[in-house]
Amino acid sequence: MGITQVTVTIRSLDNPDDIYEAPFLVDTGATDSLVPTSELEKIGIDRLGKMSYELADGTVKEFDYGIARIEFMGEITAGRVIFGDRPSDPILGVTALESVGILIDPANKTLKKLPAIPLK
Repeated sequence: MGITQVTVTIRSLDNPDDIYEAPFLVDTGATDSLVPTSELEKIGIDRLGKMSYELADGTVKEFDYGIARIEFMGEITAGRVIFGDRPSDPILGVTALESVGILIDPANKTLKKLPAIPLK
């Protein structure tokens, strides 16, 4: 599938007036979202822990993570954001997409809203 991007706003849960907004790469292979460390620090996202992630090349690397408010396509969710290495392009992971009922249409390389979020 080609590259799909969407504008995302990241906010601190403690201070929602401080924001980071940018085009994020939509990556259905990534579980969590990744944001450049410098941007998360600017808006006051706290590091809450570390997690090991498998990278695209198969290597495993440990990253710090925090919790943030994630807004895109008129939807709001909250979730884990990874403190990305420099340089790192922001990535919107599948957990944020699924939590608000948005899927990727691979034929059109677009995002589409489900009529209802499955609870089964």
